[in-house]
Amino acid sequence: MATNHLLEIKQYGQSIWMDNLSRDIIQSGELKNLVENQGICGITSNPAIFEKAIAGNVIYDADIEAGVRAGLPTYKIYESLAFADIRNACDILRPVYDASDRLDGYVSIEVPPTIAHDTEATINEARRYFQEVGRENLMIKIPGTAAGLPAVEQVIAEGINVNVTLLFSVQSYINTAAAHIRGLEKRASEGKDISKVASVASFFLSRIDSNIDGKIDGKLKKGVDDIAIEAKLKAVKGKVAIANAKIAYQEYKKIIESDNWQALATKGAKVQRLLWASTSTKDPNYNDVMYVDELIGPDTVNTLPPATISACADHCNVANRIETGIQEAYNLIDNLKDPDININIDTVMEELLTEGIDKFVQPFQSLMNSLEGKVKLLSPV
Repeated sequence: MATNHLLEIKQYGQSIWMDNLSRDIIQSGELKNLVENQGICGITSNPAIFEKAIAGNVIYDADIEAGVRAGLPTYKIYESLAFADIRNACDILRPVYDASDRLDGYVSIEVPPTIAHDTEATINEARRYFQEVGRENLMIKIPGTAAGLPAVEQVIAEGINVNVTLLFSVQSYINTAAAHIRGLEKRASEGKDISKVASVASFFLSRIDSNIDGKIDGKLKKGVDDIAIEAKLKAVKGKVAIANAKIAYQEYKKIIESDNWQALATKGAKVQRLLWASTSTKDPNYNDVMYVDELIGPDTVNTLPPATISACADHCNVANRIETGIQEAYNLIDNLKDPDININIDTVMEELLTEGIDKFVQPFQSLMNSLEGKVKLLSPV
């Protein structure tokens, strides 16, 4: 029997989650098989995933019709569909949650992307989602925006598991880790148990390379007279996301060695693991599992779409690489300032955060429109 490399990865302290959820994979038994036999130990979802799952899929029609008959508004019908899938996925993953002492076995659902810049609305929706779904192994996804991080701090203080999403810059990860610590400190100061609160920091990858590669291709297309400059530009392509992630991991190590964290650890706090997201390779010239192979290491999670799960199971080259090439990673990021390259990494990260919110708002609105169409179709005349 061929080796399943997904199972090998676990030996290096990394958990593999799946970036996909639909009623089809729940009802067919595919999700149960992935969890029990393929090493998948968590699920992440987002508005784009739910749009793909629900829009145009007849498997949801009976429940949509029931919502129409109950007089529910379109948004509540969406929630009834999404929450049901999330609950069922949580139940399938509950044995993993119990066996791993609450390290894995989580299912993530995102608060509406339309409130990414509204702290209070995010807090209120996180509370409501957690209560209405009613599963201990639920994680609420909150964007790592300036408005999102105070919400992260508050809901962690309230004992709600959080997946902080849309992190691109190393500084955004540092800020996220600080919010996590403050939330736990607040909870501990109130004499509450902090050992059952889990969090991951979703650090995005391929979108960074796509953005920077596009900028480099633009420079090359204009023409470069000097062969040395052309080589400098080409040397950066497809390298920045992994370098950036390796630097973020170095910051993670500093954080868990800090006095603040150690004080929480003695009270049973679990580390906020870095989760590698946006891990499907967009450029066909690149290795289709490079965002897996290069970032395997302890206390991390990698969330993979189905195609990358299949590819990795087949041909991932498994080894602990998260701390290889660290100086080269720092050098690469620093070299972006070189006048011959001239890419402002901070500007790139700001662009990506704005685009990231838009990429979730658009499918969310598209899903609402699609559901509205079905509601009208199924409504009594």
